[in-house]
Order: sequence, then structure tokens, then C-alpha cells
Amino acid sequence: MQKEGMTDGSQAAAASFSRFFDVIRTLRAPGGCPWDREQTPLSLRRDLIEEVFEAAAAISDGDAAHAKEELGDVLLNAVMAAYIYEQNGYFSVADVIDGVAEKIVRRHPHVFPESAGAACMTEAPASSEAVLRQWDAIKETVEGRQGGNSVLDDVPKGFPPLARACKLQKKAAKRGFDWDGADMVAEKVLEEVGEIRQAVSERDALSPAPGADGGPRKPFSAGAPAELDAAQLHVEEEVGDLLFAVVNYARHLGVDPEVALCRTNEKFCRRFSYVERRMKESEIPFDHAHLADEDRFWDEAKKSGL
Repeated sequence: MQKEGMTDGSQAAAASFSRFFDVIRTLRAPGGCPWDREQTPLSLRRDLIEEVFEAAAAISDGDAAHAKEELGDVLLNAVMAAYIYEQNGYFSVADVIDGVAEKIVRRHPHVFPESAGAACMTEAPASSEAVLRQWDAIKETVEGRQGGNSVLDDVPKGFPPLARACKLQKKAAKRGFDWDGADMVAEKVLEEVGEIRQAVSERDALSPAPGADGGPRKPFSAGAPAELDAAQLHVEEEVGDLLFAVVNYARHLGVDPEVALCRTNEKFCRRFSYVERRMKESEIPFDHAHLADEDRFWDEAKKSGL
């Protein structure tokens, strides 16, 4: 018999999740898979991160079949980690599911007026931006998640650097600390490029003493002069400033820098693989002396849509 309020689709999802959860429990049970039984939440971190990126790439590619597979892998790693916590007595998988469902209901009082988040709603939000402002208000007032001394304290340090930079900027922007428009950020990007070039010029002007092989000592190498190390650290700092500015520019253009860079990485792989194949077919050595041929094949790859 169908439960009240349960559609055929939700019944199917519930049945599928039940079977999926039984598979995970079997893998982790005595006599199950040795690899799965060895895993811990800590050991699954890298797999979870990688699967999220692979799912995002499949979505960006518009490949629904691949996205279905990769989203399944994300679910596998997330539920596996939650079940290990359950086995260790910290919380149950049901606790995880109930907790996120309750949170989503609480933070959508315009959809669920009976939720505790309704205390923060004076009127139904008329835009996505208003929904996000209400979301933050509920986090701070209803849930008491003001964070530490700074609004930036709740941005995890474990985030990938590009994602963390974007999140930090968004947090600061909500406090009014932001550029007035994308054009101003573009000028900042160009300014940072100039500062990198100046820092590099200052580093190279040091003319460090030669190393054991007769060539110049490299920064941070044994015996490198302290001033050379300091100059390289300055270059490093300026490169970081440039990347931060580029992330800011992307944010103002409505582009997620993490997703954009993932797409570019994949595009580079496709085109470089094409160049490798064409160089091999043409029996041309793949080295610095044949850059003109490499550039020609790269252009071919671009024109072919790779």
C-alpha cells in the first residue's frame, strides 16, 4: 500500500536507496569486501573529493548518462562514510538524512511555512538573492551559527584553494566589502600581473652566486642566499594575489572558477592528446625543436572542436 503523501517516484527512490544501503552494509559486514572493510571516513576523503569533481565535469559536458554514473559514485562515498560513522556509534545514516531534510525545510520557510525558519521571514522572498539572504539570516539567528570572530571563520580551510578563495570573497561581499563591478576587478587583475613582473625583475637582478654545477643557485635550494629566497617568496605572494584577483573577476562574471578551470584542464588534455597522436603519425620528434609542428597540430585540434 502506498504511504500517504508518497508518489510513485518517491516510492521507487526509497526502494532503490534501501537496496543500495543493503549493498553497502554487505560490503562492510564480516565476510564482505576486504577493501571496503578497511576504509575509514578519513581514507574516503580523497575519493569523495575526486568523485564530486568527476560528477561536476560530467554535468558540465552535458553528458547525462555519465552524470548519472558519477552522481552514483558521489552517493556511494557519502553513504559509505556515513555508515562507517554509524558502525562506530557516532550517528546513523538515518540521522544524516533526517538532519539535512530538517535543515532544508527550516531554511525554506517560504515553501514550508510551519518550519522554525519562519521567524526570519517577513515576506516571501521574490528573488534568488533574497532567498540566500534569508538562508543566512536563519543560519545566524535560528541556528545560532554566527561563527567565530569573523564572518570568514566558517569557511573551511580544507577547501580547495580556488573554491575557498571564492567562498571567502562571497562572505566578505555580504558585508559590503566588494568591488563595484567586473571592470574594476579586471583592472586589478592587470595591476597584479604588473606587480608579478616587477617582483620577478627584482629577483632576477640579484644574480646569485653559482651553485655546485656552475649554474645559478635556485631559490630554496641548499646554500641559496637568503635574499634570493625572500625575493622568490615575494614572487610567490604576487602570484597568489593574481590568482585571488582572477577568482574575484570570475565571481563578478557569474563564473565558478573551480568549474571553469576543470573544463579548461579537460580541454587541454583533449588537445594535447591530439597533438601527441598527430606528431606520432607524422613521425616528428616531440621536442622543443619542433614547436612549429606542435602549434600547427594544436590549431588543428582547436578547429576540430576539441
